[in-house]
Amino acid sequence: MSEVSRESSAKRPEEVTRQLRSLAHDLSNSLETILQAAYLLRQANLDENCRKWTKLIDAAANDAARLNRQIREILKAQS
Repeated sequence: MSEVSRESSAKRPEEVTRQLRSLAHDLSNSLETILQAAYLLRQANLDENCRKWTKLIDAAANDAARLNRQIREILKAQS
């Protein structure tokens, strides 16, 4: 068993849930920065290759934000 797994299993479920909520919140903040930067890049006059990369970044960040919202909903349902 990994060190992280041992530490997590030794904690009370409430503490683990609190930590996961905190991590999900921090992840939301990071994803918001990425999404805003991708939006601003889309407004710029970029060449086709850069536009493709910007779309890729935007799509991946939106997917990650969706997954993070699902995680937060699961955590919310546990309270």
